[in-house]
Amino acid sequence: MADPARDLPPHVTTPLLSLVTQQALEEDYRQVAERKGSSGIPPDPPKVRAIAVAVIAAFGILVSVAAVQNSRNEAVEDAGRATLIARIGEERALLRSQQDRVADLTRENQQLADDVDARTASRQQAETQLTRLQASAGFAPVTGEGVRIVVDGNPNGDERQQVTDADLAILVDGLFAAGAEAIAINDQRLNNLGSIRNTGPAVHVNTRPLSPPYTVRAIGDTQTLQAELLNTTHGAEFFSLADQLGFVYSMQNVEQLTLPAARQRPLRQVSRAGEEAAPGIEEGPQ
Repeated sequence: MADPARDLPPHVTTPLLSLVTQQALEEDYRQVAERKGSSGIPPDPPKVRAIAVAVIAAFGILVSVAAVQNSRNEAVEDAGRATLIARIGEERALLRSQQDRVADLTRENQQLADDVDARTASRQQAETQLTRLQASAGFAPVTGEGVRIVVDGNPNGDERQQVTDADLAILVDGLFAAGAEAIAINDQRLNNLGSIRNTGPAVHVNTRPLSPPYTVRAIGDTQTLQAELLNTTHGAEFFSLADQLGFVYSMQNVEQLTLPAARQRPLRQVSRAGEEAAPGIEEGPQ
């Protein structure tokens, strides 16, 4: 069987680069030979033709090498570009992850800040409530306008005409009924755990002995406290008794009074709410 490649013409089987080089060389040489022949110049010797062929072949090789090198460079550039694009994608993904993390931390910080604000507000409210309760219970010093009443016994009377614990208790009850918010006798603050008791001829307030005259200071509305005291049952009783026994007393409004905190006492005999109270609990003034 015949080989099909042997039946093909040379310009089909010859490599493209060799064919281009050969045809260009032969065409150029033919044209130059024709010009020389027409002008009477003898054709170039074979050596010159060989040099020309070598030069053209070298040029073709250089072109081929440049093409191959360009192809390789393009492949390297394509690979580098792909790597760079992949790296950019990774960095973008990392950036998005970090941005999401920052957003989560920002929300968490805001929640913590809101929680701190809420706790701060709750603490301030609790402190305000505690201060108010301490003031009303007598365990915190208080300042405000009020009334000062100075009471002493009959200077010319006997022991029955001297001020007793019961007399001061009536006055204190009248002041509380008239709207007093805090009361102290000779700087002894009264509260639910306080007491006014006679021990012999001396009056004891909060178990502390006091000497006459007795200065009763009550914080309250100066515009109404005195009048309301006279209108209360205990207030009317006290002033009626003071007039009968010849007590020496004075009452005046004061723009600013400062009462100390009550002395804290341990609760040794107090029971919880709903349980039977232990016997012997000392009560305050009624």
